[in-house]
Amino acid sequence: MPCFYKSFLGIECPGCGMQRALIALLRGEFLYSLKLYPALIPTIVMIVFLAIHLIFKLKNGAKILLYMFITNAVIIVVAYLYKMIAV
Repeated sequence: MPCFYKSFLGIECPGCGMQRALIALLRGEFLYSLKLYPALIPTIVMIVFLAIHLIFKLKNGAKILLYMFITNAVIIVVAYLYKMIAV
């Protein structure tokens, strides 16, 4: 699917590359997936941890999820800024 943000404004959004990275990851191309969208794998890990936390009510699960969210947000912002500067 084309990115609405990119087609409307002409620049990539912070989520551009996620679909291609997911497809690359499903094909087993781990490093290529990281190159396309570095935050994909930490985001998947965070979602799996969230599901585990919701099912088992982990003691410090909410705090761990907060740190995981902040880490993912930093990865997304840094990768986006790098992509905008490098291009």
